[in-house]
Amino acid sequence: MQQVNIFWFRRDLRLEDNAGLYHALKSKHPVVPIFIFDSNILNELEDKADRRVEFIHAALEEIQEKLVKTGSSLEVYHGKPADVYTTLLTKYKIEKVFTNHDYEPYALEREKLIGNLLKEHGAELKTFKDQVILEKEEVLKDDGKPYTVFTPYSRKWKAVLTDFHLKPYPTKKYFTNFFKQEAYKIPALKEIGFEAVDQPFPSKNLNEELIKKYGEQRNFPGINGTSKLGVHLRFGTISIRKLATEAKELSETYLNELIWRDFYHCILWHFPQVGKGRAFKPEYDQIEWRQDKGEFDKWCAGQTGYPIVDAGMRELNATGFMHNRVRMIVASFLCKHLLLDWRLGEVYFAKKLLDFDLAANNGGWQWAAGSGCDAAPYFRIFNPRLQTEKFDKDLKYIRHWVPELENFDYPQPIVNHEFARKRCLEVY
Repeated sequence: MQQVNIFWFRRDLRLEDNAGLYHALKSKHPVVPIFIFDSNILNELEDKADRRVEFIHAALEEIQEKLVKTGSSLEVYHGKPADVYTTLLTKYKIEKVFTNHDYEPYALEREKLIGNLLKEHGAELKTFKDQVILEKEEVLKDDGKPYTVFTPYSRKWKAVLTDFHLKPYPTKKYFTNFFKQEAYKIPALKEIGFEAVDQPFPSKNLNEELIKKYGEQRNFPGINGTSKLGVHLRFGTISIRKLATEAKELSETYLNELIWRDFYHCILWHFPQVGKGRAFKPEYDQIEWRQDKGEFDKWCAGQTGYPIVDAGMRELNATGFMHNRVRMIVASFLCKHLLLDWRLGEVYFAKKLLDFDLAANNGGWQWAAGSGCDAAPYFRIFNPRLQTEKFDKDLKYIRHWVPELENFDYPQPIVNHEFARKRCLEVY
């Protein structure tokens, strides 16, 4: 039986500058690259035209094209990871499985299970930092405790950062160490129970001009002022090190957005309860949220009578993307105006966002609800009208998504702003 090492692709769908892959290729055995369409995750997805699955599929085909040129092949499986590894252990003599860190509760459970299975067969699971710049214990307060407020965290992050943290991993040098074999056929989307939508995905090319102007343009949804690289960061089709290196040169504001990403992953790591539906500030679990399915459905459909909220929800439903400023407005509206549980919004975003990432999504929703790790007190309540005047005063964004704005069939506001604000403050 052939002795090999495995590289397990997960949230790092690229061959270039990939930490775990670099270490695998430098090891002493040929490397078999694999990907598992994890049925535990896929079975939870209601929408069989989920574009994230299509995105992953396209990224795997791109990887495969490059691997075939080296005389190797990606092995793509569909099923429960433990079953897949049981099969792999009968097919190869595996010494080590290399993969990159994931910080989400399910991923950690899965890792434990696979680690134990490998151990029973005399093999070992090795994981590496790849999807963030600084993680876990790398940015701590002077007393050794984790930061729970972003601004001091970001200051320490910048103080800790060195060129070493941004250095790319030269994987290409070691491509000859891939296991040589005939090209495997990647299962078609239909074979794993999904279908393609064939809408284009955002480009992974960094628009330098856009990044330079990011600080002044990012808050205006009516202009093309954000990079839309979220989905590429989520699935690792671009390197976070490469992006942070560019951001350091071009825009401190953009770099701060990448630091927010590290921050929320650190919060999830140090306070795993937030990934399991609990408020970061436990006292906020005592809030008595309203139960109103009708109002929630109107929020989901973009029919609240608040144009900026409706525009955001319609953009999300149509494209799988929502402008970041608008994400804050619609999230605040659900929790504070409608007094509906933030977890409902978190789950809806998780279903719809192409760039859905548990750490950032949870962090953003808890920020909006006031229950998260945020210095601002609970009485920050966005006024949708003032937000519109400030960030979409010509209604360019709103008119695009709410074309019936001036018609009689556009709904009346679902709730009066002043009434909602007062009610929210009383309940909180």
